[in-house]
Amino acid sequence: MTVTISRHPFPTESATAGLSVLENSTESLIDGLEVDSTRLDDAFQLSLTLAKSHCLLDPEASNLSTWQAWVNAMQVGSAFVATMATKVKIRCRIAEKERVLEATGPQRYSNPGSWLTAFYLAVICREKDRLTTLCHVPVSLLRESGAPYDEFVYSWVEALQAYWLGGPDLGAKLVAAIDGTAPQNPHISDPETTAKIFYPPMEVFHRLVREDHAGFNRALAESIERHKEYWGTEDNALQATGLVALAPLAMTCLAYDASFPIEVESEYPPIALLERDWPGEFPT
Repeated sequence: MTVTISRHPFPTESATAGLSVLENSTESLIDGLEVDSTRLDDAFQLSLTLAKSHCLLDPEASNLSTWQAWVNAMQVGSAFVATMATKVKIRCRIAEKERVLEATGPQRYSNPGSWLTAFYLAVICREKDRLTTLCHVPVSLLRESGAPYDEFVYSWVEALQAYWLGGPDLGAKLVAAIDGTAPQNPHISDPETTAKIFYPPMEVFHRLVREDHAGFNRALAESIERHKEYWGTEDNALQATGLVALAPLAMTCLAYDASFPIEVESEYPPIALLERDWPGEFPT
């Protein structure tokens, strides 16, 4: 039985004008990256906000402009990680142009949270080579950012790396990540964020690697419901970040590509992104 989960209300009156402002700001930031690669963090955050904002008026991600925004965010995310993992200039494609960016080395913003976002975007865009590159980034390098993160986040990164690269310690890393979110453990992140944002995608992934189709769909529905609860509150409802459930979408893309039956329908994971309608449309 298919479960349908509606998206929380979000005003659309000024959406077109707001999208235009976001597009101009994102384009300006991206065009300036060759001069100042340290602005990659700002470009990454803004390009992802733009990609999600496109899904307000295009909830299925059926428009080419929406796909372009998602590709741009993915490209910036991959470049973001690459510049901190090397000591030499890198050549990369961002927003339909070849660009040369300076190495930045580890920065406070080059942390496991940023890595996870870059990983999710590469999964959604079906960028296998980028995923392999991301998964070869040592977790020790992410620790050098100095940003405060719970240990379970590092275990989650390691679990995803082991999954993609076929590492033997996938099970142990995933157990460490899931167990680390338990309420009785001391956390840096607040309990609600841990329970509703960090943990649910881990359980979805757990069911994926166990090839538990029914359990996967139950966990997916729970994950999207928790996302809705978190982003649908009065304090969070007007943030574009909540328009798309990024981590659950990425886990569902992995399952879809593994021929899992997907029995949850929602605008939070846009269907055209899930069902890989756009990959291959243009060079990335």
